[in-house]
Amino acid sequence: MSWDDGRNYFLIAVMIYGLSAIYSIFLLRKGFRQDNRVNYLLLLTAAVFHTVAMFERGFSLDRCPINNLYEATTFIAWTIVASYLLLGFWPRLRFLGAFAAPLLFAVGVFALFPDLDTRGTKPQFVHGWSSLHAALILLSYGAFGLSSLAALMYLTQEHDLKFHKLRAVFSLMPPIQRLEVVVARLLLAGFLLLTTGLVIGAFWLKHVQGVFFKQDLKILWSLVVWVFYLALLVLHGWFAQRGRRFAWGAIGGFTFVLLTFWGSNLASTIHNP
Repeated sequence: MSWDDGRNYFLIAVMIYGLSAIYSIFLLRKGFRQDNRVNYLLLLTAAVFHTVAMFERGFSLDRCPINNLYEATTFIAWTIVASYLLLGFWPRLRFLGAFAAPLLFAVGVFALFPDLDTRGTKPQFVHGWSSLHAALILLSYGAFGLSSLAALMYLTQEHDLKFHKLRAVFSLMPPIQRLEVVVARLLLAGFLLLTTGLVIGAFWLKHVQGVFFKQDLKILWSLVVWVFYLALLVLHGWFAQRGRRFAWGAIGGFTFVLLTFWGSNLASTIHNP
């Protein structure tokens, strides 16, 4: 392992994510009564090392660094932290970081497992359209991950209000109505990215194998994820499925993605040749 392939830079990023996760525990115990600029700066610093790691890996491969599970995992984590840093310009959404840090740390530790960073003679995602397909889908997972964090914030606020806890009054987190809007918009953004990525993937498959659809486990899994998020958005927009159920749906959907993405990818003959 050398500095040239970016893994050591990513290791530093994961360590800083860990520090942020520890600091987040104190924020949670204090009930978010002060603006957490320290946590924002910790995640910003980690994101810098994370970005350098991805660039180093890309330069070492001379291609987009999304060719195995390690690189796909780091890309998903990067989209989550990058999205958070953009939202963090609004102080009342900076507290997403207290929920994002433990997730980023856990995903980062998982990504560093040696078995995920295998380098075969045939990369999984090469050439323009296939790289765009992979990048858009991984970006959608990042949006889904951030929506689940906003949903967790919603449930925290809802719990405090339900049990008349004073920290709900003094908390600097956004009102639960606004948090629900944030969850819905992030889900919609993720769904649009996923849809575009799947359409591009279908045309790429037609180009290389002559068919738009193939009974591959990863393709079937992606369609299940697409149908789930479509149903969640339809229920929210047209059937007034709101509040706790909507928040739990966002959390459950991303939990499913996080736990099954790796297995479906390994079992795929297209994505893991």
